[in-house]
Amino acid sequence: MDYDDMLDRALEETPDIEGSSDRFDLPDPEVRPEGNVTVYENFQDTCDLLGREDDHVMKFLQNELGTSGHIDESGRARLTGEFNERRVRGAVEEYLEEFVLCSECGLPDTHFEREGGVLLLRCEACGARSATSG
Repeated sequence: MDYDDMLDRALEETPDIEGSSDRFDLPDPEVRPEGNVTVYENFQDTCDLLGREDDHVMKFLQNELGTSGHIDESGRARLTGEFNERRVRGAVEEYLEEFVLCSECGLPDTHFEREGGVLLLRCEACGARSATSG
């Protein structure tokens, strides 16, 4: 087998990366005030779409928004304080950039894996691996 044959074989076995992060549409956060708490109604749907554990997303939102909160029995996030849709969406978009989209190809086809105590983001589309802060 010569170089050209090996190159052709490698190209055939390389997965095609189609699309872009544009195919990943985040739903607008449905937030409403309830006393001194902001209720994020579609929090669970957002976590499901992101493909991440709700506890991980909630911890990030708390840090990003500088507040406390919890997830109620209905899967809604209850954040202490008053936060509008724009502010919550900004925090979710930060999470998307840091913990979902691949830093190499920009696709959302990623998952977490732990290696030697370090949390890595592994991309199924291009195979890239990068360390995360969470």
